[in-house]
Amino acid sequence: MARVTTKTSKLRKTMRKAAWPALGLTLMAFFGAYAVLGPNGMFAYGDYKRQLAKRERDYAVLDRKREVLKNRVALLNPDHANPDMVDEMVRRELNVAHPDEVIVPLGN
Repeated sequence: MARVTTKTSKLRKTMRKAAWPALGLTLMAFFGAYAVLGPNGMFAYGDYKRQLAKRERDYAVLDRKREVLKNRVALLNPDHANPDMVDEMVRRELNVAHPDEVIVPLGN
C-alpha cells in the first residue's frame, strides 16, 4: 500500500529538519548580541576606559597626598623630629600662641 503524504506531514518533516539549525542560529544570535550589547560587551568597553582614566586620576591625587603625609611622618620621627613641625602641631592641637604672635588662619 502506498503511503500518502499530505501537506501537513511534509511541513512537519521540513520543520524537523530545520529545528536544529534554527536553534543553533538562535543561540548564536543570542550570544553574539550579548557579546556586543551585554555588560561586558564591546559597547561597554568605552565606559570601562573612561572609568579607568578617572580612577587613574584619583589614584594620582591620593598618591600625592600619601607622599605629603609620608614627609610629615618623617619630619615627626621621634629620633630626630623637626622642631618647626613639632611646634606647628603643638600649637594647632593645643590652640596656644605667644602673646606677641598674630594668627592668620589658612583654612585647612
